[in-house]
Amino acid sequence: MNDKISILLAEDEMVLGQIIKESLETRDFIVTHVEDGEKAFKNYQKEAPDLLVLDVMMPNRDGFTLAKEIRKTDKTTPIIFLTSKSQTQDVIDGFQHGGNDYLKKPFSMEELIVRIHALLNRVQLQKDLQHIVIGNYIFNYQKQSLNFQNIKINLTHRETQLLYHLQQHKNEILDRSFILKKLWGDDDFFNARSMDVFITKLRKKLNKDDSIQIINVRGYGYKLID
Repeated sequence: MNDKISILLAEDEMVLGQIIKESLETRDFIVTHVEDGEKAFKNYQKEAPDLLVLDVMMPNRDGFTLAKEIRKTDKTTPIIFLTSKSQTQDVIDGFQHGGNDYLKKPFSMEELIVRIHALLNRVQLQKDLQHIVIGNYIFNYQKQSLNFQNIKINLTHRETQLLYHLQQHKNEILDRSFILKKLWGDDDFFNARSMDVFITKLRKKLNKDDSIQIINVRGYGYKLID
């Protein structure tokens, strides 16, 4: 299995395209370079790259049109536009057509590489947040839900936030004052009572797995034991 990141580069300026391709390959990326939008779309459908770098102005299908077509079925693969256009509206158009980033020519390769890594890290974080294991549950932070043996349990926004912080400090004490200020804005008596209610709700939603406990460490906070 190849764990390297694959990048589809669509750039009709052959010299620039080759420079970008070689520079990215020295950073251990797998890069496919094509010279027009139609070839890019066919390669995308065949190879499903991890990230796309698209020139805006290229023959057969421009970068904006290509991205718009891809976004009909794929909302997550990162897209970086390359362009010599510099007007604010051009940048806005790029994001409206599904781009995640926009790099104006001329640019440094280091800047492109930094932006690629930033987008890939963001995608990985989103994937991680969709599959957080808590005992025999799968916690999907983004969808605000728990799954237990194909049973979906919906969470409120506050329950999701509280469970996320408990999980991030799993088997450690989550400071009561810290989480109250973080989620409620104040650690006063009434907010503390409200948090106790949410803890009780989470316990009920996690009670299908006896190995999971949320214990009250009196005077300090709560601890999620898994």
